[in-house]
Amino acid sequence: QVYLVESGGGSVQAGESLKLSCAASGRSANWYALAWFRRALEKERVFVAAVDRTGENTRVADSVSGRFTISRDTTDNTVSLQMNNLKPEDTAVYYCAADPHYTNIHSEVAVDYWGKGTLVTISS
Repeated sequence: QVYLVESGGGSVQAGESLKLSCAASGRSANWYALAWFRRALEKERVFVAAVDRTGENTRVADSVSGRFTISRDTTDNTVSLQMNNLKPEDTAVYYCAADPHYTNIHSEVAVDYWGKGTLVTISS
């Protein structure tokens, strides 16, 4: 079992920055790839970014490329999502996810564990 707890959500103006964090715990948390997904109101949950268990390999969705950066602290199994130049369309509930296979974690159906989510609201 991997337990995921997100934090850092809030409300900011367009153009501002926000950093989300996810604390992963459990006996095998250090062996799991970690990722962020988001679900906007009345939309499907979609992939945002992922990092492998080493923290050396990352992937971000085209929709946030150049603005969002994912990173992992391998000493405490914390994954962060630095979000810069936020836009109203970034408004969503952001979910932390864990799966042992980095190559598959971009797919929601492959995710083994989910956090409960943290709300990010961007106003114009």
